[in-house]
Amino acid sequence: MRLGGRMAAAIEVLSDIEQRKRPVADALKDWGLSHRFAGSGDRAAIGNLVYDALRRKLSHAYLMDADTPAAQVHAVLYRDWDISPDKLQAQLEGDKFAPDPLPVEMLAAYRTRDLSNAPKHVQADIPEWTQFAFEENFAEDWIAEAAAFGKRPPLDLRVNTLKASPEKVEKALARSGAARSTLARYGLRIAPRGGPSRLPNVTAEPAFQKGWFEVQDEGSQIVSDLIFARSGEQVLDYCAGGGGKTLALSAAMENSGQIHAYDIDKTRLAPIFERLKRAGTRNVQVHQPDEDLSALAGRMDRVVIDAPCTGTGTWRRRPDTKWKLTQKNLEERIDQQQEVLASAAPFVRPGGFLIYITCSVLPQENEAQVYGFCEDNGEFEIVSAGEVWQDLFGENKRQPWSADMKTVTLTPAATETDGFFFAVMQKGQ
Repeated sequence: MRLGGRMAAAIEVLSDIEQRKRPVADALKDWGLSHRFAGSGDRAAIGNLVYDALRRKLSHAYLMDADTPAAQVHAVLYRDWDISPDKLQAQLEGDKFAPDPLPVEMLAAYRTRDLSNAPKHVQADIPEWTQFAFEENFAEDWIAEAAAFGKRPPLDLRVNTLKASPEKVEKALARSGAARSTLARYGLRIAPRGGPSRLPNVTAEPAFQKGWFEVQDEGSQIVSDLIFARSGEQVLDYCAGGGGKTLALSAAMENSGQIHAYDIDKTRLAPIFERLKRAGTRNVQVHQPDEDLSALAGRMDRVVIDAPCTGTGTWRRRPDTKWKLTQKNLEERIDQQQEVLASAAPFVRPGGFLIYITCSVLPQENEAQVYGFCEDNGEFEIVSAGEVWQDLFGENKRQPWSADMKTVTLTPAATETDGFFFAVMQKGQ
């Protein structure tokens, strides 16, 4: 397909998403199934156009003075793919599959509008109702922090040290452009590609099939490190989901001790079994949602809560969710987080640790939850995650956000990762 056909396809997918209120991944998959003539390169280019449009939806619309799918796709090519309006017009000349030319008013708007004159939430490319939370969390840097979620994310990998070394995996993936991460101790990163280029399918590599590495955002790897699980400990991963952090903990514990992986949702938990087998873990026991965990009460050295949240920290990878999030969604998640904290806390032994993690950057889900929990549960006290950060990663590398060096928040702008919040609470003896 030529560029014009790819543009038309992206406009069709964006229209489908808008009209049917469906996830972007589903819309792209259905388009590919009904247009089997499109090759993998075409599908990747169309996907990039769609995701790039959604990541900066508000600022694209402001600069084009229109929020139509056609305006969005043209804005992506102008702003992100470095194709000027005149160059694009020449490139589409004679392409019968290209979309209709834009009205002259849109082109005039793009040439004359200045984004610095737009409302601040438009400059930041976030829903207006979330602006207060970003201001509260990031002070005068909030626009830059929010706007960083509008950039393409890299592909991050965690080396499974139970089977391989970072050097071994880096060599195996040399053709993919994998290089050592700057923060995560056992991480590799493949930088995002520009324009229509797609990232490599690393899960097809023999090294992945052998269990040498897992696909895991560097931020997720970092918070797994901050848990500081040690060999021989008893750990409860209370919201284990697909097992990404469970696998990282198993490697950190060198396959000794015991990790109890539990999740209330059987569907989320399902992928963990194949992943554990591939990784060669031997110290993980998976508990189904209907199992009685009472025998674990008061015995766990560490209880990890990867809490249900709004997912604002993943907006680079799932930009469609940014525009679907509502205040009601946030309130529902806050209630769920409080329920999970209350349910998980009794499993911590005296002197043990309760670890709270979200992939959100909203303070209502983060600092407010852990400080509120400790106020209501006097036997727990927040201990410094910032000191552990500096011990593990040093003071001269990128630093997370932290008001008091106790809790930490990772962001695309500050740490070049997805957004994560991390806090540790210790139970009194």
